[in-house]
Amino acid sequence: MLNITADVLLARLIVVLLGIPIHEWAHGFAAHLMGDTTPEREGRLTLNPLTHLDPLGTIMILLTGFGWGRAARVNPYQMRKVSNPRTAMALSALAGPASNFIQAVFFAIVLRLGMANLPSTEVVEWLTRVITYAIVVNVGLIAFNMLPIPPLDGSRVLVGVAPPRVGDFIESLEPVSMYILIGVVFILPQIGIDLVGAMMRPIYTVLFLLLGL
Repeated sequence: MLNITADVLLARLIVVLLGIPIHEWAHGFAAHLMGDTTPEREGRLTLNPLTHLDPLGTIMILLTGFGWGRAARVNPYQMRKVSNPRTAMALSALAGPASNFIQAVFFAIVLRLGMANLPSTEVVEWLTRVITYAIVVNVGLIAFNMLPIPPLDGSRVLVGVAPPRVGDFIESLEPVSMYILIGVVFILPQIGIDLVGAMMRPIYTVLFLLLGL
């Protein structure tokens, strides 16, 4: 059975109500800056959590610490401020995880400069744990979303930097991308293949080093 303490659950809830909306908004806002009108027309240039939350992705975050939001639709062919549509798509995709890194940096600063200077009380220790877990969940979102598995952000970043033939192959998987994701996240671990964990661990390591944690 899952053993989730109140401080862990609160930290994950903070990310659900803050991290995910900012993540999805960042995708849309980056596309908007490059000339795409799709996010604005579809009402995705907002921080309202109800606009951005995906039911399954939200449950995954609350239960496991990593998951996803409702993907913000963008049109790279409208991002005319960038000459290559695949590069534009990669920049829009990268904006989401980048927003989570900025949030993790913010929480790390609060932890180091704020909480560390307060007297040690039960409340301060509890808040310290909550902020620490919030950093961990944001890092988890970055690590998970940057996996090169369709339809995650990492696959779109990979398309932007990979040779055209590789990009074509990855894009051809889009119609079945959710099945691929479900298979990798839920089915492979049942037969002893933890592909997600193996790919996320080095990303965790690098990000925690960058955060000085």
